Amino acid sequence: MMERGDAPRRTKNRTRCGVLIRQLMTGSALTWCAVELCPSPAMAQGTVVPVAAQTLSVNIPAGELNHALLTLSQTAHLQIFYDMDKVKGLHANAVSGTMTADQALSRMLSGSGYSFSRTGNKISLVPAAANITLGPVRVGGTLNTHEAAIGPGVGYVAKYTETGTKTDTPITEIPNSVYVITKQEILDQQAQNINETLRYMPGVYAEGNGTATNGSAAGSLANGTGGIMMRGFAATQYVDGIASRSLSAGETAFVERVEALNGPASVLYGQVGPGGLIATRLKQPTDTPIRNVTLGFGNWGRYESTFDVSDKITKSGNLKYRIAGIGVTQGTQTEYRDYKRVGVLPSVKWDIDDKTSLTLLGEYMYTPADGTDTGYPGIGTLVPGKFGYIPRSRYLGDPSLNTTVTRDAAFEYQFSHKFNKMFEFQQTFRYEKSDTNYKYLYLRGNLQSDGETIDRVAWNGQGGRRTVGLDNRLIGHISTGSVKHTFVVGMDFRKVDILQDLVYDYSIPSVNIWNPSYYTAYPNFTISGADTLAMQNLSQTQYQKGIYFQEQLKFGKLNVMLGGRQDWYNYTGLVYSRSHDATSTSAWKAGTRQHPSDNKFTWRAGFTYNFDFGLVPYFSYATSFIPQVGSFDASGQAAKPLTGKQFEAGLKYLIPRTDVLLTAAAYHIKENHYLITDADNPGHQVDAGTVTSKGVELSAHANITKDLHLTASYSFNDMRVTKSDTSVWQYTMSGSQVKKVSEQGKYVGGLPRNMVNMFVDYTPPARIFQGFGINFGVRYIGFTWAGNGESYKVPAYILFDAGAHYDFGHLSPILKGLKGQLAMSNLANTRYVGSCGTGVGGGTCYYGQGRRVYGSFSYSW
Repeated sequence: MMERGDAPRRTKNRTRCGVLIRQLMTGSALTWCAVELCPSPAMAQGTVVPVAAQTLSVNIPAGELNHALLTLSQTAHLQIFYDMDKVKGLHANAVSGTMTADQALSRMLSGSGYSFSRTGNKISLVPAAANITLGPVRVGGTLNTHEAAIGPGVGYVAKYTETGTKTDTPITEIPNSVYVITKQEILDQQAQNINETLRYMPGVYAEGNGTATNGSAAGSLANGTGGIMMRGFAATQYVDGIASRSLSAGETAFVERVEALNGPASVLYGQVGPGGLIATRLKQPTDTPIRNVTLGFGNWGRYESTFDVSDKITKSGNLKYRIAGIGVTQGTQTEYRDYKRVGVLPSVKWDIDDKTSLTLLGEYMYTPADGTDTGYPGIGTLVPGKFGYIPRSRYLGDPSLNTTVTRDAAFEYQFSHKFNKMFEFQQTFRYEKSDTNYKYLYLRGNLQSDGETIDRVAWNGQGGRRTVGLDNRLIGHISTGSVKHTFVVGMDFRKVDILQDLVYDYSIPSVNIWNPSYYTAYPNFTISGADTLAMQNLSQTQYQKGIYFQEQLKFGKLNVMLGGRQDWYNYTGLVYSRSHDATSTSAWKAGTRQHPSDNKFTWRAGFTYNFDFGLVPYFSYATSFIPQVGSFDASGQAAKPLTGKQFEAGLKYLIPRTDVLLTAAAYHIKENHYLITDADNPGHQVDAGTVTSKGVELSAHANITKDLHLTASYSFNDMRVTKSDTSVWQYTMSGSQVKKVSEQGKYVGGLPRNMVNMFVDYTPPARIFQGFGINFGVRYIGFTWAGNGESYKVPAYILFDAGAHYDFGHLSPILKGLKGQLAMSNLANTRYVGSCGTGVGGGTCYYGQGRRVYGSFSYSW
């Protein structure tokens, strides 16, 4: 029986402990802190319940890590040991709900750069990097301490995102599909561009054009069969929350993480394709210093060097810098096609005070050769031709016309100010300038009856693009009774100016695909002589502005999301064109092309329900809107905006006390005014009517142990034209027209129905193979249809990837920081075709990449 006076003694004892904690927290001599040194009432009464097994109600807002740890220790009666100086200024994620203390601490520390180890009720913070084996750091540096929503993630798992809501939100509380490729995954796969990072992503088809891609997701803003496809529609790429059309946006040496937001995102981002968007985060200054250089090498004569450096400028650390750079030169699997690039990304972050920060970024990229291939005829690639298969090394252009030079520059700033605990203002501005000069040959028409020759066209062009983007948003966190509200109110603006001058010469000699002759093409790009020419000068200006709002309501385990947006856009375009042949020269034909100005309201709604054991069912509905600017039919009529809706339902499961995130999603998208290539008028598009995209996506992102990481996915996508009065031609593989068929009911060309992917990285325990690790990947892509009339199938293929990495620091202390890695994609050197097109001008097929071997040495100090 408790004697009178026990309670006062306990109270007095806890008071002394409170004083001790405050002394430890504020003392200048003792910088190691052990919070919750006092016994709980249960301990005082002699009843000890293992804390790791207890569940408790937690409600700790995002904020300074020191304060959050103290709050958790008092709530859960834990002893948490850590170095105060090292965690000073670090950010803690918000933690709310019923969970174990370990779960709460894991969520709080995610993205902070720290993890923890437990001995009974005693917990010690340890650097998260201690649980992660980094491969050669082409993408740069040690694990940084950015906020969880924009940081590199831990291993292969990121639990928070900003892309899906423009707020720091757990992925499991977002009622639609958001997938994150962490920095560690990019490093292990040694991805050389954004397309390659997306190989294992569900719902994303990134390499359909094989080696005819330049690594940028900034393709058409609406539909089509080129570039990166998401749920059957062309993706839009965003850099730090702003739409980007720059080729430099595909450079992985400059990114911290890559995200795919699958499905309509018009409410927050405006004019985005209904399949979703690809979001990248550029490298920014970090609290933890970074000093890294790499040297890379590979087949086809590849040599590469990168560097990544970040540190404090001022002693207090309120002003920091980071600079990353890359230089690379290599050949490709195709003769005479080279890839060369040099670029730099400097940035400065100024913490003006504890509530205000400003980050400035600059970017410059010079690409004098982009390595893009121009394709092959179907006969000789899909099926054997007169002399078998065309080698992947065969170049069907001419070395004398083999130029593509691009210069990209960008400036960006990110500003944020917290008025108080409830309200914050954020603003992001980005300006891009991109100029390209190109001169090369491409194939035209069908393989001739001799089975050997095919016609070509010379193309000379100069293009420029200027993009200005601005996003302003006010974020609020308030509570009304038991309901917690997180709202966003914003306004954004985008202007894109496009200039382009093109000249075509149709008098170029044909090429023998089995025995090509080079240095025989001498095009005439002036109006003189007997050549047949076409010229076109284009000037476009696109405007988009919008206001949007979003409300996230949290009531216990139920999370509800509501959002809406009003969008306005207009487009003006001026086109001059003329043609010339041996006998006559037509006059310039000038015309002003203008899309009718339009506006549209879009909205979305959804909910998630978070069960205690980690399972989260969800449902959402969203509408979409995107003007198909720059697209006109043969009569000059502007294309109507692509509008539609999506239903999505699914499950997300974050297995308790693990870093294993499993997801399953089913979706149904219906879009009106989908454009396809006009079968009778090359160079124009036609409204195919209504398309329906429906499918299933399964994914796993897992740190199974600290040594074993895995990502896997399965995607099923059924995309057909479901309502149409358009007819299209069916073609043979040789390019001959067979018959005209109704587009209704046909599959959209160039899209696989099934994709299965898996990548795993394993570093055996040190007692077995110290410092050595291996990885392996497999990619299956199902068949696709050539063209939009289901003309013929492009076969399915399966590819294997493999690699190894070694930490030389295990050999000798003087080699600490030196790491080596070898990565091989398409290990079996499988010959496959990524996709084929059809049309009046002939069909072109694109070989996929053969075996690529890439090795690197990186040194961090």
